[in-house]
Amino acid sequence: MPNYRPAPEPQFSQYFAHSANGHGDWHRLAEHLVGVSKMAKEFLQGWNGAEEAALAGLLHDLGKYGDRFQARLHGKDKGLDHWSQGASLALRHHAVAAALAIEGHHIGLQRGSKDSLRRLLPVNLSAAVLPGLALSEPNVERLESLAAGDGIEFSSPSSFVLNSWAQAVSAMLDVRLLFSCLVDADFLDTESHFEGDAQGKRPRPEGPKLDASAALAALDAHMAALRGATGAQVAVRQARETLWGAVIRAGQAERGAFTLTAPTGSGKTLAMLKFALEHAKKHGLNRIVLAVPFLTVIEQTARIYRAIFKSFPDNFVLEHHSLAGLGAEAEQRDAEEANERQRRLLAENWDAPIVLTTNVQLLESLFSNRPSSCRKLHNLMDSVILFDEAQSLPQHLAVPTLAALSHLSAAYRSTVVFATATQPAFDTLNEAVKKYAVHGWQPIEAVPEHPALFAALKRVAVRWPATGEKRTWTQLAAELRDVDQALVVVNLKRHALALLNELTRTENMFHLSTNLCAEHRRAVMERVRAQLAAGFPCLLVSTQCVEAGVDVDFPVVFRAMAPLESVAQAAGRCNREGRLNEQGRFGEVVVFEPDEEAGWRKQFPTHSYYQATELTKTLLTIRGNLDINEPEVFRAYYHRLYNLNDPASQNADLTRAIQELDFVEIAKAYRLIVQDAIQVLVPWASRHDEFLELRTEADRHGISANWMRRAQGLAVSVYRTADGPPAWAIPAKLRRGGVSDEWFILEGDFYDDTLGLNPPKGEQVFIA
Repeated sequence: MPNYRPAPEPQFSQYFAHSANGHGDWHRLAEHLVGVSKMAKEFLQGWNGAEEAALAGLLHDLGKYGDRFQARLHGKDKGLDHWSQGASLALRHHAVAAALAIEGHHIGLQRGSKDSLRRLLPVNLSAAVLPGLALSEPNVERLESLAAGDGIEFSSPSSFVLNSWAQAVSAMLDVRLLFSCLVDADFLDTESHFEGDAQGKRPRPEGPKLDASAALAALDAHMAALRGATGAQVAVRQARETLWGAVIRAGQAERGAFTLTAPTGSGKTLAMLKFALEHAKKHGLNRIVLAVPFLTVIEQTARIYRAIFKSFPDNFVLEHHSLAGLGAEAEQRDAEEANERQRRLLAENWDAPIVLTTNVQLLESLFSNRPSSCRKLHNLMDSVILFDEAQSLPQHLAVPTLAALSHLSAAYRSTVVFATATQPAFDTLNEAVKKYAVHGWQPIEAVPEHPALFAALKRVAVRWPATGEKRTWTQLAAELRDVDQALVVVNLKRHALALLNELTRTENMFHLSTNLCAEHRRAVMERVRAQLAAGFPCLLVSTQCVEAGVDVDFPVVFRAMAPLESVAQAAGRCNREGRLNEQGRFGEVVVFEPDEEAGWRKQFPTHSYYQATELTKTLLTIRGNLDINEPEVFRAYYHRLYNLNDPASQNADLTRAIQELDFVEIAKAYRLIVQDAIQVLVPWASRHDEFLELRTEADRHGISANWMRRAQGLAVSVYRTADGPPAWAIPAKLRRGGVSDEWFILEGDFYDDTLGLNPPKGEQVFIA
C-alpha cells in the first residue's frame, strides 16, 4: 500500500497542484508552476516566444490557488475551472498566445476572436467560460497575491508570439507551438511527480539524440551492401547513383521547402533519408520525421530503417501510427516490457531522432486543438520533415496545409520535403498560400536532373484504351487466365470482389484491400513477393492500397482508368527492377475502363477522384497518348486540375473557421479522412487463437486501451452508417461500463481467407 498522507486543509501556508504520489508526497503548486515554466521556456529557447512560454507556465494553473480547488484535492468539490484565471492575467500582460494556451491546456484551444478573448478579461471574468463549470476562485487579484506569497512573480515578456492575425494560418500555428510547449511541459512535470520516489520527482528518461554522422555511416554501409547484392539492370543502378549524388548536394543547401522528384524504383526511400541526414548534419538539426499516406508503406519503410539502425539505441527509430507495436519485429520488442513502455512514452511527444508516422497523424496535429495531439508539435522545430507520396495530399486541404508547412519552415528553422514520382504542381498555388503565410509555397527541387532519370528508367509501356472501349469483369477474367504473373488494380472494393467472383480460386490467386485486416495484408504481401521471386504464377487483385510505395515487381499490370497519378503509381509496381529491359522489352501496363453502371458513385471512391479521371481521359483525347515517364505531362495535368477544381475555393467550412480564428471548428473541418469509421475485430484463420483470446477478454472484462492496441492487427475499418452499427457485428463492452461505439466484434462466418470481410448482401459499408 502507498504511504498516503492527507493534504493540509485549504487556506493555509501551502497550496498543492496534485495529490499524493505512490510515495505519499503531495505536489506543491509553486514547484509545479516553476517547473513547467522553466521547461516550456527551454522548449522555445532561441525563438521569440521563450519568455511568453515561461509566463504561460507560471500562470497555467493559477486557479489552483483557489480554496475550492484545494478542496477538490480532498474530493470535496468538483466541476471547477482552474485555468481561465491564469489566461485572464496573461491577457493583462498582453500575452494573447499564452492566454489561449493556458485556457486550452485542459479543454483544448478555443477561439481567438476579440469577443472570445474579451470574456477572459479580468473585468469580465465573473464565471467560467465553459458552461457547467465554476471558477475555483473568481478573484484574480487574490490568486496573484497567493502566488506572490509562494515567491512567484509575473512580468510581461519583452516580445510576444502573436502580434497580428493578418495571416491566420501562420498566427494560429504560432499559438499551437507555444501551446505544445506548455502542454508537454505540464504533462512531463506532472508525470515526474507521480513517478516520484523517496529521492523526489523522477523525470522520464530522455529519448536518444540524433547523431547524424553515425547515422550517415550506417546508411552508407547499408547502401554498399545493397549495391553489392543488387540484381537490378545497369541503367537502374546508374540512375540510383545519380539520385544519390543529387541528394548529397541538395543536403548542403539552406533550410527551406523542397520537392524531391524521382521515378519509382530509383531508390527514393533511402535517398530521402540520405538527404535528411546530410541536411541535419549540415545544420545541426534535432530530428527527422517521415510521414507517409498508408500503413502498408510505413510498415515497409520501418523494416528498412530498423535494419539500417539495428545497432543504434532503442527507439532511435520511433514508429507512431495505429499498428506500432505489432508485427514480428514488434513482438520481439514487446518481450522487453520496459522498452515498449518507453516507446509509447516517447511517441506522446516525438522525443526521438527519427519518427515514422502517417500523414493523418502529422497533418491533423498541425490543425488540432487537443492537448494530446498538439503536445508533440514543438519537436517539429529544427527538424527535417519528409512527406513520401506527396501526391496523396487532398486538394481541398492543400492551401492551408502548404501555408502551415511554409511557416513552420520559415519561422522555426525546419526543412520540409515533398517526395514523389508524380510531383503535384503545388507551387502554382503560391499566391493563394501567401494569404495565410507570407512566404507562400516556392520549393526548391532537390533533384533538378530528374527528367533525365525518368528517361533512363523507362521500364513500362502503357497501353491506353481506345475511346469508348470497355471491358466487363468476365472479359477481363478471361484475359487474365492467359497471364502467368499479373497485378490488377481497381478503384473500388466491390469491383475487386466482382472480378474475383469471375476468377477460379487457386493457391496462386491473391486479393489485397483494406477489407483484410492488417496482419492478413502483411501475410498476403509476403506470399506474393515469394511467388514472384521464385518465378511461380501469381495473380494479385487489389485496390489502390497496393500503389503508393509498396515494393512488388510484376511484369504486367492492369489498371482501371483512374487519375493520371494513380496510373503512374500502379505502373511503379511493374518491371520495378528493370529486369525486362535486359531482355529488350518493357513491362506492360494495360489501362482499361470497366463496363460499369453510369454515375461516378458507381465507379469511383470520391467525386474529386472522378473529376481527375475525366481530366486524364480528356488529356488522352487531346494528346493521343500520355507518357507517364515525362514529368512535364504531370505538370500540365496538375495545372489543368487546379484550374478546374480551384483548391483555394474548396472546403468553405475550414476557410470560414480559419478566418474566424476558431480552433475548435478548424479541428473538426481539417480531416484527411472524412468518413467516420468503426473498427471490427475479425477472426482471420491464421490468427484465430488470438481473435478468441481478444474476444474472450472483451466479453469477460471489457476492452481497454491496451486491448485496442493489440486488436489493431486483426481489425477492419468500415463506414459508420446512419442506420447504426451493422447487424453482423456486436459492440465491444467497455471496461469502465457500457459498450463502445467505435469497436465491434464480428459475429458469424463473414471473414473469408481470400476476400477478407465479406458481410451479407445489401450491407455494403466498405471503405473504398
